[in-house]
Amino acid sequence: MATDYYAVLGVRTDATSEEIKRAYRKLARQLHPDVNPEPDAKERFAEVKAAYEVLSDPAKREIVDLGGDPLAQPGMGGAAGQPFTMGFEDLFGAVFGQRTARGPRPRMRPGSDALIRLDLGIEQTAFGVEQELTIDTAITCTTCRGAGTAVGTLPSTCDICAGRGEVQTVQRSFLGQMMMTRPCANCQGYGTVILHPCGECGGDGRVRTRRSLTAKVPAGVGDGMRIRLSGEGEVGPGGGPAGDLYIEIHERQHDIFTRDGDDLHCRVAVPMTAAALGTDMTVQTLDGEETVEVKPGTQSGTVVRLRARGVPHLRSAGRGDLHIHLEVRTPVRLDAEQERLMRELAKLRDEEHPEPIRPSSSGGFFSKLFNGR
Repeated sequence: MATDYYAVLGVRTDATSEEIKRAYRKLARQLHPDVNPEPDAKERFAEVKAAYEVLSDPAKREIVDLGGDPLAQPGMGGAAGQPFTMGFEDLFGAVFGQRTARGPRPRMRPGSDALIRLDLGIEQTAFGVEQELTIDTAITCTTCRGAGTAVGTLPSTCDICAGRGEVQTVQRSFLGQMMMTRPCANCQGYGTVILHPCGECGGDGRVRTRRSLTAKVPAGVGDGMRIRLSGEGEVGPGGGPAGDLYIEIHERQHDIFTRDGDDLHCRVAVPMTAAALGTDMTVQTLDGEETVEVKPGTQSGTVVRLRARGVPHLRSAGRGDLHIHLEVRTPVRLDAEQERLMRELAKLRDEEHPEPIRPSSSGGFFSKLFNGR
């Protein structure tokens, strides 16, 4: 019976390659022997890895969708009375003109990528910053230097596969005898076994440690963006090359500014008298305080734009703008003298009993409503 690789990864049969990759990474982090001490974690990790190997390969995935199992494919067939010796890799090579090398797989393998979150303020994302980071990752074991063996010892050739890393079994079918090739369970396909593992890393060739590094965040980054530090991720098993470290930027909410792309927005309250008479106001920007002119007769909702006072563009020269939204504030408490003066002003402006201000009759949907059209 073919293995349900979709079920192993916990994805739908119509899952995209990105969904398959995310599911694999999530399960790999949970089941990796370095972080999961459960007895069956290593076996489940191997199953998850095999499922990802199959479903991430379009040709192998097509065989799964047709009801087959590419890791157990017997081959094309042979003469009567002779076993079939062509596995899936050979079949793939015969069709596409390539052959996959057989033999033991190396213990040294590339490491996985790592991801950390970095919280920054708008000032830091706008102008860039050098941030000191502390991360927990796997590094090459300094005792065995990635070999995984105790000092003075070497891996021994596997007695089961004689160093080939794979074993063959013959099965009978209606087509005849078929020879199936599988990784050796005794040495996990390496061809050798470590009889005396390193006491520091337990034979993995790497250990986990906390280390510090400095990340340079460029000016203009935004919330959700990722910065890649090549070779700063997890060192691979057997001292293999390290993966990459991704820094995901999370921008904290600012007390004054809100961000829209590279533009900034803020709200400033203007007293009613200042809006009517006009004034100069001091406002805060990312570059410091600046003076803004409030013209006489300014209405609530007026927007004043300060060019090039926003966030620098990430991939080009220049900056966004700062949009200042003016809110005219009407006083809610007046003393006797202030009330007298306000009533006198209303009388002078003939506004003691004002009528609703209607839209201009120049056109527009609402003007037609007010004019009965």
